[in-house]
Amino acid sequence: MRVGLYCRVSTDVQSIETQLLPLREYATRRGFIIVGEYRDVGVSGTKDRRPGLDALMKAARTRDIDAVVVVRFDRFARSTTHLVRALEEFQQLGVDFISLNDSVDTSTAMGKMVYTFLAAMYEFERNIIIERVKAGMDRVKKQGKHIGRPRAVFDRDKARLMHKQGLGVRRIAIKLGVNRETVRQALKI
Repeated sequence: MRVGLYCRVSTDVQSIETQLLPLREYATRRGFIIVGEYRDVGVSGTKDRRPGLDALMKAARTRDIDAVVVVRFDRFARSTTHLVRALEEFQQLGVDFISLNDSVDTSTAMGKMVYTFLAAMYEFERNIIIERVKAGMDRVKKQGKHIGRPRAVFDRDKARLMHKQGLGVRRIAIKLGVNRETVRQALKI
């Protein structure tokens, strides 16, 4: 199996070797071929885009690797959302994901079960957020407040007059400093 080893440290002071050594040992023990060592030094795990991670994802997309190996999930991604999105992409590409300390290997039945659990937790988390947003919007509506963009304040009578004088919606919008759709709605076009 061709693998890409991924390591990340948040500061320049930390040593990436602390992660690379066990990854190399694991790959050797399993008889894996190390295609690349992808590193991000001094980069936060909260960023979805990182030079080393981007190169790793490119290698996965071009099928240069069969598996990604990391020491821990948090070295790869700090958010569940990012982790699950990446795992879903790996699954679609047929690329396995192995996290040594988390004992996850998606090439095994147990690893697939853990992946399924993570995906379910992500969906649960997303649904809770959606419910909270809806509840908040309902509360605001019941209080009689406007939801969405602030209403555009402009002279609707002036817009109607300009339209009767033959000006188009685009010109009226420019002259009044509002969006064309706002003018269309005011003119009921």
